[in-house]
Amino acid sequence: MESNTSMLEFIILPSFMQGNNTFYIFNVVLFFLIYFIGILVNLTIITVICLDRHLHTQMYLFLCNLSVIDICYTTVTVPKLLYILLSGNNTISFSQCFIQIYFFLFVAVSENLVIFVMAYDRYVAICHPLDYHRILNKKICILFIMVTWICGAVNSSLMTSSTLKMIFCSSVTIHQFFCDVKALINISCGGTQMFYIVMYIDILVFALLPVMCNLMSYVKIIRAILCIKSKDGRSKAFSTCSSHLIVMVIYYGSAASVYMIPPSDHYELLEQILTVFYSTVVPMLNPLIYSIRNKEVKSSLWKLIGKY
Repeated sequence: MESNTSMLEFIILPSFMQGNNTFYIFNVVLFFLIYFIGILVNLTIITVICLDRHLHTQMYLFLCNLSVIDICYTTVTVPKLLYILLSGNNTISFSQCFIQIYFFLFVAVSENLVIFVMAYDRYVAICHPLDYHRILNKKICILFIMVTWICGAVNSSLMTSSTLKMIFCSSVTIHQFFCDVKALINISCGGTQMFYIVMYIDILVFALLPVMCNLMSYVKIIRAILCIKSKDGRSKAFSTCSSHLIVMVIYYGSAASVYMIPPSDHYELLEQILTVFYSTVVPMLNPLIYSIRNKEVKSSLWKLIGKY
């Protein structure tokens, strides 16, 4: 039996890498475009919000923070995957693997919490508009952002340390496009007791609880919108939260699907596709959804382009 203390490296081998040279080239181009577009659109959102004083409000502060997290999200996994695809070297060292796990869990929890805070922001804006600036003043918003990052770091430290206690035997092949915790569980042969305890607490605190609070917020938001007598008022109120609602449904839906899929060779490819979607495609789509459905962002973007 070979333990994690003597393990020097893992092999990254997702199903979509097992093909001919043409398929390899397709994967390189696809992931490069996903990464490039994701970085470009998120940097654009950050730049527009920073340069336009009219967008220096609570909602756009959270949106800017979401874009920073989305950049980190794809940077944790895609560059290493591109290196593997281009070099043909599928190995990743033990330390690199767990560093990747740490930062992936870090940004994943941070994204969950930011989406939760943005739902609370829309709830206060629509259901308590007169008290909005008192409840969500800039100091409170900055505090929320700090707590988001701190919780992400602390939770990731606990999850990664519990993962380090796993024991790995003969199999060192990770059937995923990065060092994913679930993929490591599938090849471990012991030492998972502490991890499962931490994972269940993590799912409860940073997944189920935020999702339930988000659902409760949107139930109240929809009720408040339906009580607005003016048709234009209802349309305007709904447009302010529709982008976030779309982002929330896509992210939570795809992420939950991955962890609800039972460990089986029959679902391996589906699990990998869904993981690629929520960890690389969704961070690319987030700013596009907000910019397309937000008149203020589009207006500021066109003004910025007009200046140059």
